[in-house]
Amino acid sequence: MNLPKPSLRVVFLLAVLVPLIGAFLWLALTSGPLAPVPVTLTTVEMRPVTPTLFGVGTVEARYTYRIGPTYAGRVRRVEVQVGDRVEAGQLLGEMDPVDLDDRVAAADAALRRAESGVVAAHAQVGDAQARRDFAGAQVARYEQLLLSRTASEDTAEAKRQEAQVAEAGLALAVANLESAEQDLVRVRAEREALVQQRANLRLIAPVDALVVSRDAEPGSTVVAGQSVVEVIDPSHLWIDVRFDQLGAGALRADLGARIALRSLPLDTLPGEVLRIEPRSDAVTEEFRAKIAFSTLPEPLPEPLPRLGELAEVTVALEPLEPAPALPNAALHRRDGQLGVWVLDDGGPRFAAVETGARDLEGWVQIRDGLASGDRVILHSRVPLRPGRRVEIVERIPGLPR
Repeated sequence: MNLPKPSLRVVFLLAVLVPLIGAFLWLALTSGPLAPVPVTLTTVEMRPVTPTLFGVGTVEARYTYRIGPTYAGRVRRVEVQVGDRVEAGQLLGEMDPVDLDDRVAAADAALRRAESGVVAAHAQVGDAQARRDFAGAQVARYEQLLLSRTASEDTAEAKRQEAQVAEAGLALAVANLESAEQDLVRVRAEREALVQQRANLRLIAPVDALVVSRDAEPGSTVVAGQSVVEVIDPSHLWIDVRFDQLGAGALRADLGARIALRSLPLDTLPGEVLRIEPRSDAVTEEFRAKIAFSTLPEPLPEPLPRLGELAEVTVALEPLEPAPALPNAALHRRDGQLGVWVLDDGGPRFAAVETGARDLEGWVQIRDGLASGDRVILHSRVPLRPGRRVEIVERIPGLPR
């Protein structure tokens, strides 16, 4: 049987199409949708994981002093402005004394009068003692004269009566002296009270502090306990932080922390957990804790962390016992289930796992689903699916190692 001889045109088309089809198949199998996906592998390791807690809080002053009068009055002057640094004992302001200075002057006069009264009472006691001693001597003399019958009984009796009167006069003088001394104590106490009230009109800084609020101006009327100037101790700042109750059971005092202020998000400051508040928020399901700055540079920075500024706090808890762990990047969620991709007969297979604690280095504990030494896919250039061809490489360009 003789086959028809192919024409030159057919030969030419075959010569062109066969290489094109081969090139297309090569591209499809090497770099197209049928090409193997480059992947990197990692190994499940036995290692301790240090869980962390993350919370957001606000900067607050540990010691705040609201300085004001102890009774209602008018502000006479305020010597400081917001942002001023003050020293302990420095005058911050003063209240109008009204008639208090005159009352102190009157108390001074009353005190001097009471002191003179005490001096006069002492003199009266001395006079009464002299009269009593003289009367006693006269009684003894006339008793002797009565025995020698050179004085009458009436005369001796008169001398005894004079001695009794002198004794009563001495008792009266002593009583007057005690009364004068008590009156002096009362007047002195009243004067001290007025002087203390006058001193309380001077608003004094209790410690080296920073003025954060000026709540009243000269001429304003304030009531007892109302703040005129508010200052804080700038060397004692802390952060009031809220932590999610989930996983916060291991939180305790003295743990280290890292503080990132909202104004300086790229810098962190060292801190420590000072205390955990005894009450938690049942609505937000959060714990509250106080995080203190471990160190603040000397001299203190300008400006200080601003009160009320938001801060992000990370607390490293106690390390856990070594357990199977792998990098967090190997975990994926597929159909609502958390798991990893493992190689099964050359193809990827999704395996569900149960995870535990995580740390800041990106490691997560595996409680169930994997064992130490298992190799799983860490990174892939594109999302995987079961049965997809993969190619194991050392590193995928553009992705982290």
